[in-house]
Amino acid sequence: MSAPQTHSLPDGYRIQLAPWGKRELLLYGAPLLAATVLTAVFAGPWAPLAFVPGALLLMLLWFFRDPPRAIPLEEGAYVAPADGRVTDITPLDEYHYLGGPAKRIGIFLSVFDVHVNRVPAEARVVDTHYAEGARHDARTPEATDHNESQWVGWEEPCGVRFAVRQVSGAVARRIVCPLSPGDAYQRGQRFGMIKFGSRTELIVPEWVEVTVQVGDRVHGGSSILAKR
Repeated sequence: MSAPQTHSLPDGYRIQLAPWGKRELLLYGAPLLAATVLTAVFAGPWAPLAFVPGALLLMLLWFFRDPPRAIPLEEGAYVAPADGRVTDITPLDEYHYLGGPAKRIGIFLSVFDVHVNRVPAEARVVDTHYAEGARHDARTPEATDHNESQWVGWEEPCGVRFAVRQVSGAVARRIVCPLSPGDAYQRGQRFGMIKFGSRTELIVPEWVEVTVQVGDRVHGGSSILAKR
């Protein structure tokens, strides 16, 4: 079987660091950079200690990395909205926004994963809803029902609806989702992020074929989770 066709997003999207990390990079990155340089230059015999702030700076930059992805061109495919590991595939008897039964695919993002979220398919935003919540571990069932979350309802040009939920974890308390009803996005386009460990869910109609299994590692914007 031949591999599905892919394409990369235009050069305007090829940024190395997520734009939503500017606040943290200025607030923490600048002091860490200054501490690294000053320690290395002026600390004399203690100069090797510059490794500590230098390592923390590299970790911060690594967390906010935003690598380009090859976006599948396959018609009817839904790509992963986030990097991470598939933790659950849950049938839902009734999902009001979709008007019937649905399937929910949950992805857990560790602090080592890319945390930028991407749109699963070409669609426009129909509605959004933010809910405050608790700090349960994003890998637990309690996180789905009780943690802080941002829900986005989408509709494809063909009329099929799906939804994406950004769910915070025990550490993450900063969901970024600058979307408004009417916004139109292409498959694989960046639409936000969750800062530090978290969970992202894709909810599709029950008749859509899920193409991944629990335990699979996926990459946002490039791994196909389901097909209609």
